[in-house]
Amino acid sequence: MKKTYSAKPSEVTRRWVLIDASEAPLGRISTTIATYLTGKNKPMYTPHIDCGDYVVVINASKLVVTGNKLKDKMYYRYSGFPGGMREMTLEQKLEKDPTDVITLAVKGMLPKNKLVPERLARLRVFAGEEHGHTAQQPQKVEVKRG
Repeated sequence: MKKTYSAKPSEVTRRWVLIDASEAPLGRISTTIATYLTGKNKPMYTPHIDCGDYVVVINASKLVVTGNKLKDKMYYRYSGFPGGMREMTLEQKLEKDPTDVITLAVKGMLPKNKLVPERLARLRVFAGEEHGHTAQQPQKVEVKRG
């Protein structure tokens, strides 16, 4: 009789992955990043154990979006006070902080559980071509364009 394999935290090996945000649209990049952060690309994936990898994203300022999303996609913040609703378009958000756009998109695609902060801590997003993780030798991953 075969038993279901369940990964243990001591068995998890993490590798470093490099993704270029200028190669594919935001949604494709975000789903790929979320897959690597959760570890769903590994055969040892276990839902309650964090098996994911470290992900380094470069060129966040050259982010690709399709259609009219630059003007139509909105980001909302609410302070909790009357009249405290603040909104920004994707274009304004990219000008202010391009790394935040990718981080928010990936956060929305991760499962809503206790592992989210730990997974997001392994996501490193950089606006330009340079990143500070060359010592970890991240492996470049191609994202399908669609």
